Amino acid sequence: MNAWDDLTGQSGAVEILRSAASGSSSSMTHAWLITGPPGSGRSNIAYAFAAALLSGDPDSDPQTLTQVDSRTHPDLSILRTENVTYKIDDVRSFATTSYFSPSVGRHRVMVIEDADRMTERTSNVLLKALEEPPERTVWVLCAPSDADMLPTIRSRVRTLRLSMPTIDDVAALLQVQLGVDAVTAERAARLAQSHIGMAKRLATDTDALGRRERTLRTALAMHNVTDAVMAAAGMLEIAGDDAKAFTAERDELERAGALRSLGVEPGGTVPPALRSQLKALDDEQKRRATRSLRDGIDRILVDLLSLYRDITMVQLGRDTSIINREFADDLRRAADTTKPARTLHTMDALQQARTRIAGNVAPALALEAALVTAIR
Repeated sequence: MNAWDDLTGQSGAVEILRSAASGSSSSMTHAWLITGPPGSGRSNIAYAFAAALLSGDPDSDPQTLTQVDSRTHPDLSILRTENVTYKIDDVRSFATTSYFSPSVGRHRVMVIEDADRMTERTSNVLLKALEEPPERTVWVLCAPSDADMLPTIRSRVRTLRLSMPTIDDVAALLQVQLGVDAVTAERAARLAQSHIGMAKRLATDTDALGRRERTLRTALAMHNVTDAVMAAAGMLEIAGDDAKAFTAERDELERAGALRSLGVEPGGTVPPALRSQLKALDDEQKRRATRSLRDGIDRILVDLLSLYRDITMVQLGRDTSIINREFADDLRRAADTTKPARTLHTMDALQQARTRIAGNVAPALALEAALVTAIR
């Protein structure tokens, strides 16, 4: 086993990072920006690179790998958030640790997941740390695109772009890591459109798979404006259910752990002096729920885009390239009711809805406006 075993479809990027980690390459730099579409494995490759750097071996070693996988290595610092944006104080505090000397390894590695969630003001805090880096500190930032980062940040990092793995690559990974059969793995990889994290969920969570199917059937059943408005409400409910399923168990475990650490028995009354600490946890969980809901709505829009993309393929005589094969008959019926130009208009509207929601437009309004274009 080595640091790169869990990666798929990124051989070019792996070779660049292995060479840099070996210390024999002039390509090594103090700051990296790893970009790629959601699900391409940005954070996975970032931690594999971290393990290689920390061990001094391009393939790492078992002990370092275990520590990096459990996020407990003393020379590995990680900044992540499940909120909409990073807090400036969190980034400032994190940047301060970059000046600590490594304790056991060759480097101190600073990993920032979803670096695109930093506001301009917060990015400027990071910029100061990147401008005057300690000799043995390496920064690894992850973002969907270098365009998501300030030009001043981009000018101080080396960008490594990942490609989306193929469906076959993701399916093979699911079989190895999850032990699922070939049919389940192929379906999950195809429906997730090669998004590794979503593919893992669809391969193991029948409820998530069922919610996706309900979304597509709801869209196919729309025939008037009322249907579109009701469909939008139903899809938002599905996104809410998905978000709750994703966060509820974790929230409960966190709260129980917090109560134990405060010495409060299960079902006991929380002393007034401790209530502020629980309120802080509640606020954090609410922010995480908001982020999870927004991600769920975006995933619904991505699934809808795959549906109307398939309808377009059928209309153009490309039936063999459809994603949602389980809906083949429904896709053909839908394709017969309109022209390709109209279907492409719906896809544009769905993409616009994603942009609007990211810009804080009310999800219900954005989704309704998009779905009205899909009435058949």
